[in-house]
Amino acid sequence: MPFSFLRLRRRYKDIVRLRHILGVFFKYGFYQFIEQVNLARLIPFRKRLLERFPYIDRAFPERLRHAFEELGPSFIKLAQILSSRPDLITKPYADEFKKLQDEVPPFRFEEVRRIIKEDLGVEIEELFREFEVRPMAAASIAQVHGAVLKSGEEVVVKIQRPGIKEIIETDIDIMRFIAELMARYLPEAEFFNPKGIVEEFSKTVKKELNFREEARNLNRFRRNFEGHKYIYIPKLYPEYLTERIIVMERIHGVRIDNISEITRLGFDRSHIAKIGLEAYLKMIFEDGFFHGDPHPGNIFVMPDGRIGLVDFGIVGYLTPELMESLAQAFVSLVKQDFDNLIEQYIDLGFVSEEMDIDTFRRDFKADLMDFLVPLYGATIAEINFAEYLDTLTHLAIKHKLRIPSDFLLVNKSLLILDSIGRELDPSFNFIAVAEPYASKLIRSRYSPKRLYERARRNFDEITAFAFGAPRQLRLLLRKTLKDELHFKLTHLGLEKFVRDIDRSANRLSFSIIVAAIIMGSSILTLSNVGGKVFDMPLFGAIGFFIAFILGLWLLISIIRSGRL
Repeated sequence: MPFSFLRLRRRYKDIVRLRHILGVFFKYGFYQFIEQVNLARLIPFRKRLLERFPYIDRAFPERLRHAFEELGPSFIKLAQILSSRPDLITKPYADEFKKLQDEVPPFRFEEVRRIIKEDLGVEIEELFREFEVRPMAAASIAQVHGAVLKSGEEVVVKIQRPGIKEIIETDIDIMRFIAELMARYLPEAEFFNPKGIVEEFSKTVKKELNFREEARNLNRFRRNFEGHKYIYIPKLYPEYLTERIIVMERIHGVRIDNISEITRLGFDRSHIAKIGLEAYLKMIFEDGFFHGDPHPGNIFVMPDGRIGLVDFGIVGYLTPELMESLAQAFVSLVKQDFDNLIEQYIDLGFVSEEMDIDTFRRDFKADLMDFLVPLYGATIAEINFAEYLDTLTHLAIKHKLRIPSDFLLVNKSLLILDSIGRELDPSFNFIAVAEPYASKLIRSRYSPKRLYERARRNFDEITAFAFGAPRQLRLLLRKTLKDELHFKLTHLGLEKFVRDIDRSANRLSFSIIVAAIIMGSSILTLSNVGGKVFDMPLFGAIGFFIAFILGLWLLISIIRSGRL
């Protein structure tokens, strides 16, 4: 039994939560999955027998979305992360998860007072001249209140939801446990990498739970955009910063998707779309550090025409190599250089080691031409960037490519920006704005400084290999001569095969027992021993009743497993 489950057993509340999670999955018709991961014993027999499934006629993705929504903050956050990973969970599930909204009722103001008192050591009235009781926004992890400091500066106070850290940590423990069971009992699920998904979710959400991390992100963005003519990052007030509280300057402005108000104020919508996209292109192609959640609620048009960004809990990082490859892939896409685009995908590590590279090159290029060549008939002003990315995502799923999470976060951010840009200006063209940035980055890679750095790095790697190879070769020969060289073989699907045989044997044994009870009851009936009920010997009637119940149980179990 996995260690995580032993820990769960020691914590009663985790067992209660696990039962609740399984109960919700069962309610939405996922009993077969529960049985496959060997957790059916935690669903009460009465519930299995009497439960009704109101959503059973709906598609799997919709049912899973409803289940995640009912399970609360942790699973909503997980679904939101998975919505940007169609390469892992397929497009129907990703599209369904995008419908989940991270909006929940606000928690009580008394809790706000308590958290500020606990973390900052003083009452609200001692820190703020004014403090809005009603929150400006409430989400699953935190809520935001407007306030005015004693100095007169307007701020927003973001406060973590009470107990949310414990709830999420409990759910992550349970997710890890279920992922371990999936790896053990469902080898075919390895393609989706359930353990990797849980670890990525854990890493992302734990950063969101620590507002000091968000403060570091905010300060880095302020440095990157210091003195920028069109982009404004709010000021942080570090003296009020804790793990559960962050205080930032309040930005006044209009949400970037409030088209009617932007028009009424007389702003040039085309200019706003352009400077917003250019800000993100700077983050991606120059800084390698970008805002990972650019939905309209986090982007404001300020009264002076500048764009203000807020909420820095989700960010992405790009190494210089990834930035270059991303730029190369983008330019290759625009210029229809399919061979170079495929090479960039290989360099980015999208292609697994098990895949035949030559076959991949041939098949992927053929698909690229089939899908993309028809799009190139349009002028650059008519090209729909969202259609490009959707096509590439479709091909990535088809060819089972492994796409890094930061790369997909870039895609998600750019798609949102493209959508906002088209709302602001129907003639807005993403590619026309982005292509110069990518080309500039590609040209910079051939500067003398970059060429020297690349040559020095390659020389260091060759030197390390030259000095390390003899030692590795001696070690290999020594193990071979001593007969200590071992090969590890993995039998794919063997555990599932053994489990299926075990289940079949159990059902066969159960059926034999039921048949034996029926035969015994028949003999007792013919012998006319004992009292009678319904004109039938009592013991025989009891035996038939027991056989009927056990047989019905067996039949329901087989039907629910989907293997009739």
